[in-house]
Amino acid sequence: MSNEISLSSATRTNLLSLQNTTNLIGVTQQRLATGLKVNNALDDALAFFRARNLNSRAEDLSAIKDQINGGVSVLTAATQGLESMESVLKQMKAIAQSAISAPESTTRAKLASQFNELRTQVDAIAFDSSFNGVNLLKNDPGHFRGGADQMTVKFNERTDPKQVNQLLISGLKASDYKSIMATSAVTVGTAGSTVVWGQTGTAAIRAITAAISAIDSALVTVRQSAQQFGTNASMLQIRADFTTNIINTLKGGASELVNADLNEESANLLSLQTRQQLGTISLSIAQRSEQSILRLF
Repeated sequence: MSNEISLSSATRTNLLSLQNTTNLIGVTQQRLATGLKVNNALDDALAFFRARNLNSRAEDLSAIKDQINGGVSVLTAATQGLESMESVLKQMKAIAQSAISAPESTTRAKLASQFNELRTQVDAIAFDSSFNGVNLLKNDPGHFRGGADQMTVKFNERTDPKQVNQLLISGLKASDYKSIMATSAVTVGTAGSTVVWGQTGTAAIRAITAAISAIDSALVTVRQSAQQFGTNASMLQIRADFTTNIINTLKGGASELVNADLNEESANLLSLQTRQQLGTISLSIAQRSEQSILRLF
């Protein structure tokens, strides 16, 4: 025995139309709630997977952009360290020049001690000029020994070795670092020695003049290194800005594929709600035509 209720053609037509309108209202409400016209692969498989691929690449580039910004910070720390080292070297040069004009050997000896203290600070500044464990100036806490880190900064997610997709940045060479570190001043020693500051006569002048010459050479090395690091930092910043633009483009393209037009969906919802009310009225009218049969009894 069948339990199916037989409906008239008019009633069934109106009922199906009302059900379709209710389903469309549900879809429109979901789009308004999520802001997406494509919520899953069933809505539009092509748009859904294309948008997911675009967003995945944007996420990969975001991680790479963080690495690029980290590289900029490492170079900035190194450049700031070199600037501070340059300032200290200038003070050392000023002390040496004062020592030349000082008439007393004791005064020269004291100035030599100040010179050596500043030299120690040059080394300390270099060792402290690190960011996130990377130091492009000096990574050895030993006495005035050179040797620095290097870093590789990737520009994109590709792994093809034929593509230029990374930059290798090397720190100061040990020889360059040693040229920056002026030789310690000898405060006292054998009279007439050409390396002792704390004495009288031309021997002391030769020793101090040699120190000034070494500082001049150190200043050249510091400035050249700072220029090189600054150039690398500028290039990395350009790549970071470019990557940001690419990420925005990828996300924008993904949004155009799956995002809903909220103004349009709001208008659709209003229209569907009106259609639903009219469908209910139409269904009621169809039912009344069947109820008129009851008047025969």
